[in-house]
Amino acid sequence: MPPVPIEEYQVGVVCALPKEMRAARAMLDEEHKQLKIKDARDNNSYVFGQIHEHNVVIACLPAGVYGTVAAATVASNLLRTFKGLRFGLMVGIGGGIPNLKKGLDIRLGDIVVSQPDDIHGGVVQYDLGKSLDDGRFIRKGSLDKPPSLLLTAVSSLQSQRGIQVSQVPMYLSEMDRKYPDLKDEGYVFPGIDKDHLHCTGCDPSQWWWILWWILLWFLPIWRCEVCENGKVLRRSRQPGKPVVHYGTIASGNQVVKDPRVRDRLGQEFGALCVEMEAAGLMNDFPGIVIRGICDYADSHKNDAWQEYAALVAAAYAKELLSVIRPTEVADAKCATDTMSESTKVVL
Repeated sequence: MPPVPIEEYQVGVVCALPKEMRAARAMLDEEHKQLKIKDARDNNSYVFGQIHEHNVVIACLPAGVYGTVAAATVASNLLRTFKGLRFGLMVGIGGGIPNLKKGLDIRLGDIVVSQPDDIHGGVVQYDLGKSLDDGRFIRKGSLDKPPSLLLTAVSSLQSQRGIQVSQVPMYLSEMDRKYPDLKDEGYVFPGIDKDHLHCTGCDPSQWWWILWWILLWFLPIWRCEVCENGKVLRRSRQPGKPVVHYGTIASGNQVVKDPRVRDRLGQEFGALCVEMEAAGLMNDFPGIVIRGICDYADSHKNDAWQEYAALVAAAYAKELLSVIRPTEVADAKCATDTMSESTKVVL
């Protein structure tokens, strides 16, 4: 497609990894030619295209750079150049925080979408605050909730559950036909045999349990009620059909690979997912966060599910845009104007 005037790009997509950007790019209905960016301060790399009549610009963090500060810089450049943007979508991967006791059976390949509750705006930065002399950590600050336009679209998709079939599997099938070579790059469902949730209390990979497991080998008098050989027992589920979960996403500047830390974030904030970039966007780039679950933020964390998780997140983003009319987007305030009003309120 020929280039579109820069002011007609009204939806911005931010990805942290090149593999996430590739997944978002695969979901474009049409790809546009590159635009010449005039602002010398903007060093972002962009992909342009169209999804359901929405002109979309996709940006990605620099290779090998992570965290909330880097995400905020990319978003700032995006808004500096594309002044017609109405909202953004943070699309990519994250670590799931299951809680089977509360019925939160979050699995690899599922999708978590940031949604406000009575306390948080959908994303909470868990590592922002100060440490006290007595060892306590006091968290400070709060993050904005997504724009009403996006929350209304989320409500629309939630109301369809059980009545209309999700379009995510269809978009995945379309991608397979359009880009068959992506399967060789890992953009395919890895299989339920590669999805294991390890019991926090019985995981033999945790060093403090090594002695206990040695004792159990000789004195098999105790058995965990929720796991078998360290792997949590869960109900069977139809493979390849991701479930969408809505709630709080915990965001911080460190990679979480400890089930104790993961579970603490779930208990303290009610978080369903943990990741590293969203907190850098929410106050400066009005939008919503969409994460495909690629691991359980524990010591078994690996890359096997990352491409597929990025793909399902991008497919949900496409479905979300399908229930938003272009006229609604055109009538909405520009993101830069929304930010200016928010700043005035704070001042």
